[in-house]
Amino acid sequence: MAKPVIFTVDDDPDVLQAVARDLRHQYGDRFRVIRADSGQSALDALQQLKLRNEWVALFLVDQRMPQMSGVEFLEQALTLYPGAKRALLTAYADTDAAIRAINTTRIDYYLLKPWDPPEERLYPVLDDLLDDWFASFRPPFEGIRVIGNRWSPFSHQVKDFLARNQIPYQWLDIELDPEAAQLVECAGIEGRQQLPLVLFPDGSCLVQPSNLAIAEKIGLQTQADRPFYDLAIIGGGPAGLAAAVYGASEGLTTVMIEREAPGGQAGSSSRIENYLGFPVGLSGADLARRAVTQARRFGVEILTPQAVIGMRMADPYRILQLADGNEISCHALLVATGVSYRKLDVPGMDKLNGAGVYYGAAMTEAIACQGETVYVVGGANSAGQAAMHFSKYAHEVVMLVRSPLTKSMSQYLIEQIAATENIKVCTGCVVEEVKGETNLNAIVIRNTITGAVETVNATSLFIFIGAMPQTDWLNGRVERDERGFILTGPDLIRENKPPKGWNLDRPPFLLETSVPGIFAAGDVRYNSIKRVASGVGEGAIAVQFIHRYLSQV
Repeated sequence: MAKPVIFTVDDDPDVLQAVARDLRHQYGDRFRVIRADSGQSALDALQQLKLRNEWVALFLVDQRMPQMSGVEFLEQALTLYPGAKRALLTAYADTDAAIRAINTTRIDYYLLKPWDPPEERLYPVLDDLLDDWFASFRPPFEGIRVIGNRWSPFSHQVKDFLARNQIPYQWLDIELDPEAAQLVECAGIEGRQQLPLVLFPDGSCLVQPSNLAIAEKIGLQTQADRPFYDLAIIGGGPAGLAAAVYGASEGLTTVMIEREAPGGQAGSSSRIENYLGFPVGLSGADLARRAVTQARRFGVEILTPQAVIGMRMADPYRILQLADGNEISCHALLVATGVSYRKLDVPGMDKLNGAGVYYGAAMTEAIACQGETVYVVGGANSAGQAAMHFSKYAHEVVMLVRSPLTKSMSQYLIEQIAATENIKVCTGCVVEEVKGETNLNAIVIRNTITGAVETVNATSLFIFIGAMPQTDWLNGRVERDERGFILTGPDLIRENKPPKGWNLDRPPFLLETSVPGIFAAGDVRYNSIKRVASGVGEGAIAVQFIHRYLSQV
């Protein structure tokens, strides 16, 4: 933590230098001493301190200054640092004003000039004031602060990006936190329509930043260090991370490109309890963190957030076109882009996405749902895990499912949900419409069994339905099924013939696509098993086939 600040203000340069010298001599090891020669320059400096999240322990201010007196300065300074101790330096002739200030502006003490010797006339008073300040001081959060509105899609995007990349941050709601408005004013932001505001520990800020802008500011790697790799992996979910670990550990120069955050859908899971080797379970974020650490230890380059928008081939190379205009070439390519949740196509959805309607777990919104009723759409494990997580915060969690949970959810989760008093499962229920202007305030629900239609008040709706593969960027380069899942290995063989354009004497390897040297693993692959362990297994197996392919290049 940065040292707390002792701030002294005096328009007389000789006095200012002398008091700063005495303060540094006595307190320099524990406090940072800052001085200013006028009230206005001091206020400007305080705004910068506020943006850097530094704390002022004590103001030591001259009373008689031109333009702005000491008391006038303190009246404004205390709006930024109301907990700071305040002492006036005053000449004998100004003692009456100082005494009045004790009553009007809650001055803690006034000191007469000169204060020599400081050991008798300065330090004892300040020691008491600083001891009192320390007794009530609570160290501030050190890190990124995000100021915004709960119902702002931009704010949700920033929070979700930071959380999924496991970057600690503090959320300040402009509607609820008085400090948020102060920080916005200090940053010179006019109008709440410019939020979110992201403040960094060095005092700099970004207004409505893109994920890429935040990534570059906090030091995430977004560009490759070299133009060519043995293995390029697109997608950072369980399959991509496993392939990265096994590929790099076995000597392949490896780059992994992830458009949002490592971990994929699994990374946003609140709890995975059936993953081998973790008897009490672990969160998806914890699993992703461990895998990323392991991959980097073996030398994997992880580019995030970065997107692949196209691919071309110049045998024996596969060349990837990135969203930022750069290109990466490789000998072997693994597509592990996973799937995304299907959009719920009902009236009102588009304008409320990120403003009460969320796809996926959106763990960043859980605390905001304290005491509310949360609605969850979907009946698979991801929906069940989210319902269990939200039940810790919400007054009630209502799961809207078309079919009984036994058709799509693991038994252990079904039992946990049944044992949780504030989770209600509505079987045969679907969302017909969502309502709200700036944020979600109601949902229209239809019961497909009885035909009954009901409108309920709601502020949070989380959607976990369908599985849409992220393969449009391939643009027909490899064979896919009608939904976009990538065909591999035996699924490419028809009437004992290899896929069209296949130019090798051997058939495609088990996880190889219709193009030699391009592989697929995990949820993006046709007919794959949608489980974390399956994705990890496929990523590891793919590397073995990649070695066999590379041995022939």
